[in-house]
Amino acid sequence: MKITKVMKSVLSIAILLLVVSTSGCGQTNPKSKSNSTKALTFPVQKSEAEWRKVLSPIAFEVMVKRGTEPPFRNPYNDNHQKGIYVSAATGEPLFSSEDKFESGSGWPSFTKAIKAGVITVVTDNSHGMVRDEVIETKTGLHLGHVFDDGPKDKGGKRYCMNSAALKFIKK
Repeated sequence: MKITKVMKSVLSIAILLLVVSTSGCGQTNPKSKSNSTKALTFPVQKSEAEWRKVLSPIAFEVMVKRGTEPPFRNPYNDNHQKGIYVSAATGEPLFSSEDKFESGSGWPSFTKAIKAGVITVVTDNSHGMVRDEVIETKTGLHLGHVFDDGPKDKGGKRYCMNSAALKFIKK
């Protein structure tokens, strides 16, 4: 079966769109100067078996295995209610709806953490990229990534989080 030039072009565009739509939280930041999680210790430590008992399957995949949920098909990307977002693992308050904004990335995005010290930024060298990974300070579990393309009037940061790593508590 012959593939025409038009079909090749359509296929190329479709692949490009797929790559772009799934990499909103995958931008690289070569200027990252954060620490690796290997050098850090965390007050709350559990085995994978213990985390499996606490977390939903998707939360386990995202937080423990450092995965990423699909963009636009997650519970908090389009959540506009007032409240706070807590860790799915510990219940620790991490982000406020007051700091949430529409980034267009497909994941819930925030300009800052709810208070200093609840999150830690470390270097993520996975998938052939260098990114700033956001982890929960108490556990070292993966939450998402932070980028320097947030609203300039709010500090310029975009904390791009996985909904699966969070639970929302309505005000």
